[in-house]
Amino acid sequence: MLYTLFRYLHILAILTLAGTLIIKNMGIKPVIKDEDAYNLAKVNTIYSLSAILAFIFGLVLWLWVGKPAGFYTLNPLFLLKLGLFGLIAFLSVFPSVFFTRNRRTINQDIPVPRSIQMLIRIELVLLVFISITASLMARGIGLSS
Repeated sequence: MLYTLFRYLHILAILTLAGTLIIKNMGIKPVIKDEDAYNLAKVNTIYSLSAILAFIFGLVLWLWVGKPAGFYTLNPLFLLKLGLFGLIAFLSVFPSVFFTRNRRTINQDIPVPRSIQMLIRIELVLLVFISITASLMARGIGLSS
């Protein structure tokens, strides 16, 4: 029962993370208005919280409930998935700082560095690869016989 609960919480957090990342990608333009900056900062906060929750729920699944930790730890696809998640977290720092810094801007257009747009798109691509590794792991691929 506990395994199922944490599994669904983990999936819910990941879906929220993916949804907010898509919203950020759709909302970011070369120049944004002050209201857009404020809204993107709110979306980014939800994104950050969902990433933290996905990590915590994943950690609980890995170490405390469900399959033994060795089932995941010995799978190179799991390690790749963790690495990709860490890379996404690292890449999201610069956009998060940008959104936080500009959330209170009033009555002006805000130029968005091209690197912010590219980082968000790279995060989206990496999230696709995380879902692929998760799908392969669920099928037992990556485990040595």
